[in-house]
Amino acid sequence: QVQLVESGGGLVQAGGSLRLSCAASGRTFRPSVMSWFRQAPGKEREFVATIGWSAGNTYYADSVKPRFTISRDNAKNTVYLQMNSLKPEDTAVYSCKAVANGNVYWGQGTQVTVSS
Repeated sequence: QVQLVESGGGLVQAGGSLRLSCAASGRTFRPSVMSWFRQAPGKEREFVATIGWSAGNTYYADSVKPRFTISRDNAKNTVYLQMNSLKPEDTAVYSCKAVANGNVYWGQGTQVTVSS
């Protein structure tokens, strides 16, 4: 059974930074892609960033370029999201998603709140 656990969320002032982590457990976990999504109150979930697990190729939503950086540690089965120059509109629950062995897995999410 694969589990994704996010951490690193919190309250930060506008202009500040946070680093989110998403750790995957499971002996046979071999992702092809891991991604970050977010959902603000009253809005639909939206894509933030994705990374190819083998090649490390990345892709970002226009709204977070170039402030956010996605990275991964293959040995730790962990994906990160470094968020700089945060804005109040970045406030949301951030969740990670993994595609592995033909299955899709989601974490429970971590709250990020940016005060103005």
